[in-house]
Amino acid sequence: MSIKDVIKKSILNSDAYSGYDLGKIAFSLIVALLLGIMIFLVYKKFFAGVVFSKNFAITLIGMCVLTCMVTLAISTNVVISLGMVGALSIVRFRTAIKDPLDLLYLFWAITTGITAGAGMYGLTIVSAVIMIAMIICFYAKSTAGQVYVAVIHYEGDDTADLVAKAFEKTKHFVKSKTIRGNTTELAVEVYVKNDIFDFEQSLRSIDSVKDVTFIQYNGEYN
Repeated sequence: MSIKDVIKKSILNSDAYSGYDLGKIAFSLIVALLLGIMIFLVYKKFFAGVVFSKNFAITLIGMCVLTCMVTLAISTNVVISLGMVGALSIVRFRTAIKDPLDLLYLFWAITTGITAGAGMYGLTIVSAVIMIAMIICFYAKSTAGQVYVAVIHYEGDDTADLVAKAFEKTKHFVKSKTIRGNTTELAVEVYVKNDIFDFEQSLRSIDSVKDVTFIQYNGEYN
């Protein structure tokens, strides 16, 4: 008997790869679906980007179910597993991920589907609890305040000192200063705690300040 015949008899024709437990498959897919919905809700609750993408959030649910399905197929049939390795290796995802935190949710959904498909439900649940605790912990610290860019137009050289005095009690950083004739445009990155604009009234009281525009900044602030 050749090596080819041994492999064919012991692996390809083995009942271990041809039998299907429909109950286990259904249960694993349901678990993946529920956990995917949980990831969707966590992502929606703690989203801190510029524009919330519902399509990406729904993709997280589908990613859990699809990776669970792939894992179930690989674990039940070695021929299909070899075919999927070849098929998935030529897939290229070119969608740009703008927020690095979105990658965390994406890999969370993928690993959740894999562990659910492998029947490691305990690992899946424990990992979900740890992930949620971590997100809540760091989210609470990162949302203690908001960062705004204040764009101020004023006239006169003495006004610069008054504007700086208005921000002296607030954590701020001058980003840019543009002078056009008698008008000066000043961009100030300012940290606002609990949506309390202490400096707003001080800026309003300066007669030479023409206008002030506040733009929320969702990047990191050091």
